[in-house]
This record gives sequence, structure tokens and C-alpha cells, in this order.
Amino acid sequence: MFSYQITPRVADTDALGHINNTVLPCWFEEARTPLFRILNPTMDFDKWNLILARMEVDYLGQIFFHSPVEIKTWISRMGNSSFDVTQELWQDGKLCAKSRNVIVHFDFKAQKSCPIVGKMRSDLEEHLLNQ
Repeated sequence: MFSYQITPRVADTDALGHINNTVLPCWFEEARTPLFRILNPTMDFDKWNLILARMEVDYLGQIFFHSPVEIKTWISRMGNSSFDVTQELWQDGKLCAKSRNVIVHFDFKAQKSCPIVGKMRSDLEEHLLNQ
């Protein structure tokens, strides 16, 4: 499991003083960076091999500007060429949002998914947690 901390910015707030709901998908993506590095260690876009096939966000509580948030990230399912990433956003000891994403290992030249094998697979499986 990965843990990532973000300090909300004033620009992240809405007219009611909450963190705007459009900000959370960006925060969740940023917290997935360690997983991106497993499949693309150089983070070189010319060699990019991932696509986001699905994203779900459940908003469970209000998030505010006043304190940092922690995003916990883990793999919740491993398939042949795709995997699910589950994430939780916590602020002040409260679970405020959850996200589930399907990431596909993808060959852009061939325009098709490709198997996750070898070291990539074993490195991802280190973060497999069924919750």
C-alpha cells in the first residue's frame, strides 16, 4: 500500500469553502504515480504503456482547506492485462472519499492491451490487498 499526502490549496476550494469535487480525480491520479513507475519507471511519455479504463469516485464526507489529506492506494485486483486500484482519501482521521480505477497495460503502437508479466507483475502484486 502506498500513502501520499496532499496539502489542499485555496484554489482547490469551491464557493462553499469545501474542496471542489472536480479536484479529487486529480489528487487520486497524483497518488497513483508510484504504480505508474512500476510499469513505466522512466515516466517517459514516448514509452507510455497505461490507460485508465474506468474511474469511480464515492464522495463520503466534506473535505476542507484547513488540513492535509492522506491518500492510501493499493491494488485490489490483478488480471492478465489490467488491474484495479482502490484508493481512500482521509482528512483529520475521517474517510472522506474512495476511488476505484481500472488500469490497462496497453501497447499504443498495436492499439491493444498486453499481459502484465515478470517483474512488473511481481512488483504490482506486492501492493495487492483485498479490502
